[in-house]
Amino acid sequence: MYLYLKAIHIIFIVTWFSGMFYIPRLFIYNTEAQEKEEPEKSILQKQFNIMIRRLWLGITWPSAILTVIFGAWMGYEYGSVPEWLWIKLGFVAGLYAYHFSLQKIYAEQLKGIFRFSSQQLRIWNEVATIFLVAIVLLVSVKQSISIVWGIFGLVLLIIVLLSAIKIYKILRKK
Repeated sequence: MYLYLKAIHIIFIVTWFSGMFYIPRLFIYNTEAQEKEEPEKSILQKQFNIMIRRLWLGITWPSAILTVIFGAWMGYEYGSVPEWLWIKLGFVAGLYAYHFSLQKIYAEQLKGIFRFSSQQLRIWNEVATIFLVAIVLLVSVKQSISIVWGIFGLVLLIIVLLSAIKIYKILRKK
């Protein structure tokens, strides 16, 4: 039973991450649509709002809920909580905090409130990547991972991602 729960848990993790990777892109496009002239602005905003709502409510939220249900069930079946899992759960808690921040942006954009620039949203889009890398490495390597090397690797990843965003912005302006 445990392996079936694990498989289902992983499936919903993948679909949850898919939603968290794509929803900020839609937020970016919706934000950039605000700079367009009418009627293009209204047409784009209407379409992006439909896409955002369907992705968020139809895929991302259900996947987030099912991920935690099957993860908890899997933990119950396993019977004990190893030390590495507590660290992973800390990252997962951060990932849910990120998810709730996307929920706030979702609610604001559907009301026509655009607090963040497309550049800020591009940076925010990479947060899920950082959590994904941290969680997958921790689950894969478990006890043999060095915390110092793990933190160093995450900081290096953040630097690479921020550099890529900056380079993209420069190339986009040309």
